[in-house]
This record gives sequence, C-alpha cells and structure tokens, in this order.
Amino acid sequence: MKDNASRAANIGKFQNSLVTADGQTRASVSLTKPETLWFNTGTLCNIECVNCYIASSPTNDALVYITADEVREYLDQIKARGWPVREIGFTGGEPFMNPEMIDMTRAALERGYEVLILTNAMLPMMRQKMRNGLLGLQRDHGDKLTLRVSVDYYRPELHDEERGTGSFAKTLTGMEWLRDNGFKMAIAGRTVWGDTDAESRAGYSAFFEKHGFEIDAQNPAQTVLFPEMDDTVEVPEITTACWGILNKSPDAVMCASSRMVVKRKGADRPAVLACTLLPHAPEFELGASLAEAEVDVHLNHPHCAKFCVLGGASCSA
Repeated sequence: MKDNASRAANIGKFQNSLVTADGQTRASVSLTKPETLWFNTGTLCNIECVNCYIASSPTNDALVYITADEVREYLDQIKARGWPVREIGFTGGEPFMNPEMIDMTRAALERGYEVLILTNAMLPMMRQKMRNGLLGLQRDHGDKLTLRVSVDYYRPELHDEERGTGSFAKTLTGMEWLRDNGFKMAIAGRTVWGDTDAESRAGYSAFFEKHGFEIDAQNPAQTVLFPEMDDTVEVPEITTACWGILNKSPDAVMCASSRMVVKRKGADRPAVLACTLLPHAPEFELGASLAEAEVDVHLNHPHCAKFCVLGGASCSA
C-alpha cells in the first residue's frame, strides 16, 4: 500500500504517535470545530489513475459501498452530538458508482446541509438513472449542491497522462451537461507539472472561459490545486514548536474541522477516520461513532506534513 511506501521514504520517522524521531513532542490537532463530515462511498472507480492516493480502481473494493441508511445514522449522530456541521462531503472511488448515491445526497440536503460531491463526471455520473436523480436534486436543492470535478490539468494530453486516453473528453462532456443544467461546479486540479500557482490558475481560467463554465479560477475554494503526495519524498515531522515557527494554528489543519466515515470490506459497520487522505492507515481510525472520533489527532504520517501543514491544502469547500 502507499502508506508503506511513505514509511520507507521516511525511515526512522513517524514511528511514535507522541514523539518525533529526535524526541520532540509531536504536534496534535483537536477537533475544535467539526464543520464537514465526509463519507467515502467506496473505493471502486471506473478508471485507475497513475497516482491515486486511495488506490481506487475498477477492482479495488477494500472500502465497500456505504448505504443511505448508514449515512442517515451518522446524520442523526451529528445532531445528537451538537456538531456545528455545515457541509457533507462525498468522495470515493467514484461516488456515482455507488447505486445509493442520489439517496445519500438527498438525505443530507433534506436536513439543510450543503453537499459537496467529488467526481470525475464521466460515465457513472452520466448514466440515465444518475442524471435523472441529479436533476431532481438540482430542482429541489440546487443552491446547496456543488460537484467538484477532477480536472488534473487544463490541457487534455496531460490530464490523460494521469487518467487514461480519452478521459479528458469524457469529463468535459459531463461538465457541459452540468453547466447546461445549472449545477454549481468546482474543480480539483493538481500541481504535478511544476507550474506556479499563477500559471495554473491562468490556464484554468482560459479553460473555463472557453467552455462557459462559471468557475472562478482565482478562488481556492472553487479551483482547488492539490499539492502532490509523493510517497518517495522525505518530509519533516511536525512538532509542537512548528506551529510558532510556521506561524500556523492547528485549528487551520483539516482534522480540526472534519472527519470521514468509511466502510471496510468485511466490517459489520462503518468506521470514523481522522482524515480523508489516510483511509488505509490503522492508527487514524478513531472508532465507529462520532463520539469516539472527538479525540485529538497526532500528526504521525508524512501526509500530515506534506499535504496539510506545509501544503496548506484542504479537501473541504
């Protein structure tokens, strides 16, 4: 698994959840304001990307399909725990592979939450059943629903390097359908090709203008450019002293405001994880309930440093 590769690249580090390799106190993050609850709909995906952090593919069902009833149970727990959640996020795999995707989304929307769905906007989303369901959701709750589409790069040949020949064209078709039916869209891009932030945003801006997409390339919430998570690169461990050195608050890190629910293959019930990026790291599984997930998270993984603390990225809108 990718987690093993990360550990190999950082031999001697990330071994103890409380202290770093050189004996300093490891940084931790408290759940100070739970604003987003993520649901992983399952690791099955219609494509297999070159560098998928969760190893999604047409055959990987390590995380199985979560059900609408299971989602409703956690929505009940949000209310019972008094969490100030404003957003429910759905990720995968490809969420529209899950046959209950529309029901899960409606369950969250009917309770007044904003909903963010991460999708490649390809064939699973474009099946007639899903399109009909989406149109119903758009009619009833369109102001609360956003689909964040994965467009790794605004040039087709580089996007297809990651996702397979013809992927860009299929995603574009899905985006055009979303545009024509008035859906709110955002974009998830990547920084693997070495462009500056300004260069990337200029390229996406031209892409949006060309196709009439109402997406702001300069707004980091609408055009999210994720730092690359290279498992072969050594990264520093984050200590408590780093907050002051970096002039950063632990409240700004993703696990201060979110949790993710997954269902593992063979498990009796779902589990709550500290982070959307670490579904395969056992120590970041916090328990089966939201109550159990209210513990501090020790930043004992390379992704904690690379993606969240140093990269400053967030999966939320």
